[in-house]
Amino acid sequence: MLRRAFVSALGLVAAGPAFGDTWPSRQIKVIVPYPPGGPTDISSRIVLEKAGQLLGQPILFDNKGGASGMLGAEIAKNQPPDGYAFLATTVAMLAITRHLQPIPIDPEKDFVTVARMSTSWMALAVHPSVPANTLAEFVAYVKANPGKVNFGSAGLGTITQLFGEMLNIEAGIKMVHVPYKGSAQATQDLLGGQIQAQFDQTVLPHILAGRLKGLAIVGDRRWPQKPDIPTLREQGYGKNGGESWYGLLAPAGTPEPIVTRMAKAIEEALQAPDVLEKLDKGGAKATYLGPAAMRAEVDKENKTFADIIKRGHVTLD
Repeated sequence: MLRRAFVSALGLVAAGPAFGDTWPSRQIKVIVPYPPGGPTDISSRIVLEKAGQLLGQPILFDNKGGASGMLGAEIAKNQPPDGYAFLATTVAMLAITRHLQPIPIDPEKDFVTVARMSTSWMALAVHPSVPANTLAEFVAYVKANPGKVNFGSAGLGTITQLFGEMLNIEAGIKMVHVPYKGSAQATQDLLGGQIQAQFDQTVLPHILAGRLKGLAIVGDRRWPQKPDIPTLREQGYGKNGGESWYGLLAPAGTPEPIVTRMAKAIEEALQAPDVLEKLDKGGAKATYLGPAAMRAEVDKENKTFADIIKRGHVTLD
């Protein structure tokens, strides 16, 4: 009897990992820690709706905005690690906010990385009145006019501010930061000439329309819609990385077979033409990284942005 029980137990242990093959058997919930309609919400829905179709289960999106994404993150942290709850995340949540204020989560201990899904196209744009047509000319102009060139951002401590601070540090220049309550407001003032420069996604259509001058693309490749604009890295800046990307986390303890299957579904979703088209229309690109590669990217960018915040004396005050 004892031997039979022992053999049965061994069978259960051996069969344990195979439960990942039967997952998912019901609806999956993804907590989006930002309001509906924002870039995180839109990009996550585009990719994960397709991933849900591939997995054979619908995805429920639960928007829990507030506290720079930390309200939703704390809720996600306390979900059962059974593969039916995930957290949409951003580089800001994992590598920026933690250096500016106390946060209720430990990104390394409370979550496991699943996949990076997509990255926003972003550019440095300047008002047409700025006498510079290249990044080198702009840097020279700011050096000749320290403290007289203003750059706008979506707010204090946002990635759009940190890109400006990064250029200040790396180029040895003195642009003045002007925080706004959102990217759209900053772009409107850039178009009106109240500020002279902005790093953001919202400047892209105005660059295409000729209303603003695009001097650099943030990222590892040029923007297909305006391939004559070099990247920051091509021009000698931003070599340590840093992009505005969207990814997926799972509560710590989520079984590895489930994490692997979800990551695989995301990878397949990002190869679908309709997903790529929707991302492109939304100003984003597919930039898949699996669980280990995403973790390595988070670790790298955590150091990059911590350094910018420290050297740029960035605060939320």
